Amino acid sequence: MGKRRKSSSDTATRAASSRAGKRGGLWHRPQLLNLISGALLFFAMTGLGWALVAWTSSKPIFPLHKLVLSAPPSQVTQAQLEHAARTAIRGNFFTVRLEEVRMAFETLPWVRRAGVRRLWPDGLGLSLEEHEAVAYWKNIGDGDVRLINRQGEVFAASSNVGMPEFSGPQDSAAVMLKYYETYSRILQPLRAKLVRMDLSARGTWRLWLDNGLSIVLDREQERSLVEARLEDFVAALPHLQDSLGVQVARADLRYPNGFALTPVNHGTVSQ
Repeated sequence: MGKRRKSSSDTATRAASSRAGKRGGLWHRPQLLNLISGALLFFAMTGLGWALVAWTSSKPIFPLHKLVLSAPPSQVTQAQLEHAARTAIRGNFFTVRLEEVRMAFETLPWVRRAGVRRLWPDGLGLSLEEHEAVAYWKNIGDGDVRLINRQGEVFAASSNVGMPEFSGPQDSAAVMLKYYETYSRILQPLRAKLVRMDLSARGTWRLWLDNGLSIVLDREQERSLVEARLEDFVAALPHLQDSLGVQVARADLRYPNGFALTPVNHGTVSQ
């Protein structure tokens, strides 16, 4: 009888302990508690961070007061700089988007590249690389007049500076700039300046000098042959004009064994 009572009592005790363990099992698992508390802390800190950013953006703290140029530009005007700054600079020292500011300044007509950096505590530093125009450019596809910089890149801007004029197919500006320098060197003995070059869609070149002479060059792929022919013509021209007693207006150098000359009076002389 005593054993039965003892067994019933043990069973009741174990059941009570089991129920207590189920009610308080979470608090007896420290690893799970640490994981939950870490997650809650992470979300709390993230929310606090976003709130801080939003508050900082809306409050007039760390405002931007100045834009410092590394060097004064020669082509970009003060009005253009101010317009780009008003358009792109938003936020404060920490929230301003430097990439947007850089892109805004690079849309200005004479700006080739721009660099922007923060200057503590209330400014931005701006460096500008301007295009250095060396020639006018006309695309034979649309006829729009643009400019070519020293790197052979075409850009849109206005200029009243006296420069040579290039006309050619799209994406040929860099090639024409390269040969402009070569042809100018070859033509130096004529004491005339190369002021215009045209390149046709078929690859034929035509050069204009400031003394009225125009020269047509072949489209041979071996450019050294074309340059050699031009050198021969430059060496022979003064003697030809003296012996023929005419002023040459046009020279066609596309012939393998000579060239055709057109005098100012429009007659044609072959040599």
